[in-house]
Amino acid sequence: MIANPMNDFTSQHYETERLKYAKTIQQALDQTLTPAHLSGPGKAPEQLVNAMRHGALNGGKRLRPLLVMQAAKIFGIPQNLSLHAALSVELVHCYSLVHDDLPAMDDDDLRRGQPTVHKAYDEATAILAGDTLLAQAFALLADEQCHQDPQIRSSLVLELAKGAGAGGMAGGQALDLEGEKGGFSMNDISRMQDMKTGALITSSVRMGAILGGADQPQLAALTTYGQAAGRAFQLADDILDITASAEQMGKATGKDAARSKPTLVARIGLDAAKTHLGETIHKALSALLIFGAEADGLRATAIYFAERKN
Repeated sequence: MIANPMNDFTSQHYETERLKYAKTIQQALDQTLTPAHLSGPGKAPEQLVNAMRHGALNGGKRLRPLLVMQAAKIFGIPQNLSLHAALSVELVHCYSLVHDDLPAMDDDDLRRGQPTVHKAYDEATAILAGDTLLAQAFALLADEQCHQDPQIRSSLVLELAKGAGAGGMAGGQALDLEGEKGGFSMNDISRMQDMKTGALITSSVRMGAILGGADQPQLAALTTYGQAAGRAFQLADDILDITASAEQMGKATGKDAARSKPTLVARIGLDAAKTHLGETIHKALSALLIFGAEADGLRATAIYFAERKN
């Protein structure tokens, strides 16, 4: 159990807030992933749209868009004005899951308790669904409804591209596949996880800060928070891969060890990993000391990353 530094933001209150945000994101995704919104210049094929919806709408905790909206809220940005940016991050995350589940990657049959997209449809359709989810993410950021200032929209596009690209999530996935061959040091594992998982989480927080017009000290603090939160999320995920059941996780567990994936848990052991997780959450919370109660949402999310059960 991580010590909670907040006064009034109880775990029950947080769970209510998290579910409310998740419902908002779910409804917005449902409205966005339709033939009417996805068509142009031609009409979007029905099977492709259905595959996209399968990959994006079948559950999910919506934590990355939550981080966007919580970071923006620090600066008084209302939820409706951060929604486009939040949706863009979630679409990138969903695309990455669709592609990660493919036989050429992690070869998973289940995601969120449902057949993965390539199992529900076929591999080619899954690849195209992921491609199109990614494309739609940047369409949302380029839309004037995202922000009236084109410079802000440009900054958001650049931030998400970096978080998702070769120096971020996609590059981290490439390193993950390389690491299965062996030879990774502790630093190699940390670098891979910072990119594969941490980069998009950090970008989510930074995008909220960009929307809010954060100054350099504020952006630096939120970047440190995002980096630590990303490490904590991945570390908790690696711990759950060992300790949780497939039913709890909604996907196969124990696959990291089976595929000889390089993880900190495998390298330092479960008890040491749990201790390191607590230290990482402390670093995330400490980064927010320059903010008051307006950052309690981010504080609670960091704690949730460590204490989640799936």
